[in-house]
Amino acid sequence: MIWHPYTIQLDSDPPLKIVSAKGEFLYDENGKEYIDAISSWWVSIHGHNHPKLVDAVKKQLDSLDHVLLAGFTHPPALELAHELLEFTDWNFQKVVYSDNGSTALEIMLKIALQYFRNQGRQKKKVFINFSYSYHGDTIGAMSVGGDSVFNRVFQSLLFQTKNFPSPACHDCPVSKSPHSCAEDCLDELEAYLSAHSEEVVGVVMEPLIAGAGGMLFHKPSVLTRLREITERYDVLLLLDEVFTGFGRTGADFAYQKAGIRPDMLALAKGLTAGILPLAVTLVREEIYKEFLSHEPMKAFYHGHTMTGYPPGCASALASLRIYKEENRLADVKQLESYLEEGWSKLRAEFPDKIKNTRVLGSVGVGELFTGKVQPGYVNPFAREFRRICQEKGVILRPLGNVIYITPPYNISKSSLDKVFQAIREGLSAYKIQD
Repeated sequence: MIWHPYTIQLDSDPPLKIVSAKGEFLYDENGKEYIDAISSWWVSIHGHNHPKLVDAVKKQLDSLDHVLLAGFTHPPALELAHELLEFTDWNFQKVVYSDNGSTALEIMLKIALQYFRNQGRQKKKVFINFSYSYHGDTIGAMSVGGDSVFNRVFQSLLFQTKNFPSPACHDCPVSKSPHSCAEDCLDELEAYLSAHSEEVVGVVMEPLIAGAGGMLFHKPSVLTRLREITERYDVLLLLDEVFTGFGRTGADFAYQKAGIRPDMLALAKGLTAGILPLAVTLVREEIYKEFLSHEPMKAFYHGHTMTGYPPGCASALASLRIYKEENRLADVKQLESYLEEGWSKLRAEFPDKIKNTRVLGSVGVGELFTGKVQPGYVNPFAREFRRICQEKGVILRPLGNVIYITPPYNISKSSLDKVFQAIREGLSAYKIQD
């Protein structure tokens, strides 16, 4: 009945039927316990079914379920907008609501393009993206993603972009050392902007970690230089923090580690900690001012039925309170230490099977040597690895040959030890095809 996402429809494993969850644990129909080591696609930052989140949604439903946001407003939307703008140090002045990361990204692209159109700058129509980026599965989001299995079949539907190699300090695209480079990976991009900036709307990037494209890390100074370049050439910096936002990298937001201010920011996932769908696009005042007009064609004509959904806003408000009151950044700092220890041991135990281990905040990554098999999302061992871990009571979903851990921030040390033991058993079973 269900067409499951990211799944080969023939010869796929039957889906695991989950009936309940609590903390870092999921429970199947037979009562078996599983550690959710990927926080269910990176959303459950406080663990599952946090009682304060559940109570916030129940309380909101007692008073208001839904009202359209076109011509109306309501307290949770107003309060959340204020909280988010304050939480981002008033670097932004407007909040545009939507319901998932891909649509938050679409909104950002559309606002960016119309910002220049409203100024009469018709030549600005090109977006710059990066080779291993992923921003979602809607048409605009795919257009600014890198070439991958996620969008390859839809190329004829996508708008043209200018693509550059993704910064990846563990595997530098220009063969430099991250300890001594001058962010040389951006030289080609800067040269392009120096010649074509009048055609470029903005640069779209996942800051510090390119997630679904392979968990590629780059250092904060890459962001710093990128902000300098985009400001010099009058190009917008559009950051996708759907994955990295709300503490994932060890800071509230990844861009803060570089000491910069982007022009717009897309947020979702950890925003509600997974309890309800909600996303936002945060916009700077300078951009919003170009839409302040009596002219009908300068208005932004975009909306969703569930835009500003009251229970979603209530859950986001509760998640922000929990994040602050339970000091999730301290949890992430401790988790980072545990991840570094665990991956260091695995690297020492399996030097012939694993490479490029890396940790940032709550994200821990290792790559399999693949031998003759092509690396990437469709690496055949990923399925076998998932099965081994699942048998051991651990949920992991490698990105092909890239094994990653992104657990709830407050996962226990004992649970994390079990995660690493499951990875150890998966690596023991792994055979490189020479």
